[in-house]
Amino acid sequence: MTAASLGIDIGTSATKAVLAGPAGEILAQAEVEHGVDLPAPGRAEQDAELTWWEDVLIACRAITARAPSAEIAAVTVSGLGPCLVACDAQVRPVRPAILYGIDTRAEAEISELTDRFGADEIVRRGGSALSSQAVGPKIAWLRRHEPEAWARTRFLHSAHDFVTHRLTGEYVLDHHTASQFDPLYNMAASAWDEAWAAEVAGDVPLPRLVWPGELVGSLTAEAARLTGLPAGTPVVAGTVDAWAEALSAGVSGPGDLMLMYGSTMFLVLYATGQAAFHPALWCTDGVFPGTRTYAAGMATSGSLMRWLSGLTGLGFAAADRAAAAIPAGADGLLCLPYFAGERSPLFDPAARGAFAGLTLRHGAGHLIRAGYEAVAYGVRHNLEVMADLGVVPARAVAVGGGTKGGLWTQIVSDVTGLPQQVPAVTIGAAYGDAMLGAAPTGTADPTAWNPATDTVTPDPSAKPTYDAAYACYRELGLLIEPVSHALSAAQHADPAPAAPAPTAVDVP
Repeated sequence: MTAASLGIDIGTSATKAVLAGPAGEILAQAEVEHGVDLPAPGRAEQDAELTWWEDVLIACRAITARAPSAEIAAVTVSGLGPCLVACDAQVRPVRPAILYGIDTRAEAEISELTDRFGADEIVRRGGSALSSQAVGPKIAWLRRHEPEAWARTRFLHSAHDFVTHRLTGEYVLDHHTASQFDPLYNMAASAWDEAWAAEVAGDVPLPRLVWPGELVGSLTAEAARLTGLPAGTPVVAGTVDAWAEALSAGVSGPGDLMLMYGSTMFLVLYATGQAAFHPALWCTDGVFPGTRTYAAGMATSGSLMRWLSGLTGLGFAAADRAAAAIPAGADGLLCLPYFAGERSPLFDPAARGAFAGLTLRHGAGHLIRAGYEAVAYGVRHNLEVMADLGVVPARAVAVGGGTKGGLWTQIVSDVTGLPQQVPAVTIGAAYGDAMLGAAPTGTADPTAWNPATDTVTPDPSAKPTYDAAYACYRELGLLIEPVSHALSAAQHADPAPAAPAPTAVDVP
């Protein structure tokens, strides 16, 4: 039998599983698609029981059917996050899971906790200012607005550790994810901040902290029955999907940068030396002890491109062809990509998307091109904030569904001036999970599993056009801010039912 490592990732739009052999070869894959519930403006949820847990069971059974001769040496789970799923004493969710930074319901709690603890002190202890990405304000929101659900809460989870708890009976959370549970975690101590945690979470105990890749337990008999995996199979701690995906592409050392082209564009840069905190970025513990990362995430990217493709009646392939036929700068058409507010570096849930410079000669290709360029401008904005801290990437690696076709990656390189390596395998976080599971079980040394096979280099002839357009992008964002906030307030106050919004999904 072939010894193998099983990685499972619960993403925004699908749960994916990858079974990898000793040399990183892919023995089997499975994918279960799902959607996002948008019950009200600013709210994004998923059913942890019927989506996350059921998806994992389906994926595990599919893997065992497709690779019946493989000996699964370890299972590792990562997931979208940080999220909040509150569970009762039987580890059953008491309400739908509240998602990561795309859920902006806790604005009042963010303000109140910031006033309570102090903005500077929160950043000093936890590495990040409170924002829609932080879990602490969402816990406070749940306590305030749904006291009956809170009264039944005995466990606080993100996506992957909820599944790990179900698989093993172990209540654990990895240090990296905990460092996004602001303001409950103290990065200097790599431990829960007990005083602040007690104020925010009350009497609900917090999970035992472990590092990604650490053995945390084994598959229970009940979990084995449901998944089809052998009872007693070792289970290894996972982490938030973006960091697992970074690991899948070899991004884990000082100066390494990952750009993840998915439903949202996400950047993870491993710090060189001691990381300085910045309120416009997330500074977190890395995957391994002693490492720190800067992270930046946009609220829309692949989801914006899917929306534009549907709006123009084009599929992705046709949309790419139409956009590729338009010159750099989209013939003077400029887009702001804030169609779901914006995360870093603005941290403004009331920001709104816009197109500026539209004329009657602009067509569908211009809209698509401007959308791609808007995301690239957002990447450049985040990289400039990192550069202000003296942190410049030594190596950039592009991963995710949006790397296919090459147009989007080329535009990002042209706008930022940054070459990007593309690895041989771009399956994503599930492959990184398989790497995490391989090392502690002695299945394999995964460090050389996934070398880069292509490099996207900037086109210097596009630089003058993009430099000028980027300056307009930054100025437009400032000018339109008060109008965006007024429109956001009107949207939240409108009692009429809104048209169904598209769910966030990865670019194929």
